[in-house]
Formats: sequence, structure tokens, C-alpha cells
Amino acid sequence: MKGARWLVTLAVFGGALLAGERPASAQFCSFGATSVSFGSYDVFNPVPLASTGTVSYRCLFLQGMNVWLSKGLNAPTNNPRQLASGTDRLNYNLYLDPGHTQIWGDPNPNHYYDGTFNLWVTATVTVYGLIPAGQDVPAGNYTDSVTVTFNF
Repeated sequence: MKGARWLVTLAVFGGALLAGERPASAQFCSFGATSVSFGSYDVFNPVPLASTGTVSYRCLFLQGMNVWLSKGLNAPTNNPRQLASGTDRLNYNLYLDPGHTQIWGDPNPNHYYDGTFNLWVTATVTVYGLIPAGQDVPAGNYTDSVTVTFNF
């Protein structure tokens, strides 16, 4: 890629917020994200809890784009990511695929969304979230914030 970046925050359980400054090479781009909102997690339910969010962009004359997701604010790595409620943690992750097999994270060794385009390109990419079942955590409002990096 050319080294230009644009950052967006993808909130898990919250709203999305545009952040950062648009580099000169992205003057013909717009970016966005919608939250991954899991709703209520039942510690007694043996089925994992799934949800989705999106990241989107619209660019003119784009010659390739990588979209990376950070590990979030609450975990040392992106496998697993963690939602936090005070000092309590609830493991979750974000994936490229609906089967939850490809963790979407920072580059190397993790996966990222990649595309090569030209002219006006509009793309909305689904972010697949999953909280594994069987986690014994106290009731609370668990949140995380993941930075989306558009690198072109």
C-alpha cells in the first residue's frame, strides 16, 4: 500500500465514532463503521452469542485497501479480545467470515480485508462478532473499543 491511513473507531456495544485526520491522498474518500452490539449475554446459555457490525468506505481512484482491526482497549492481544465491565472481563472476537474461523486483527499473522479497486468504489464489509458460551461473569455493562485502520 502507499502508506496513507485513515482511522475509525468501531465500538463494541456502543456507537461508532469517526476519528483522526484525512491524509491528502484520501481527499476523495469517506469512511465509517457501525457497532457490534451483542445485547444480553446469558452465562447459562450453551450457545455462543453472535452479532455483526460493519466498516465502510467510498473512494475515488483507489488502488487497493487493507482494513485492519485493532486488539481493542481491554486485552493484550486480539485472540481473544475482551469486553470489560470494571475489572471483570468477557472474551469475544471479531471475524472476517460468518463461520467465525478467520480472526480479523492487526496485520501479521492475523487476517485483514483486502481489495483492489478503481474509479468510485463503495464497500460495506461485515464484521462478525462472537462471544463464546460458558463464561461465568457477573452482570454488568461490558464494552470495548476497536480501532479500524484503512490503509491504502
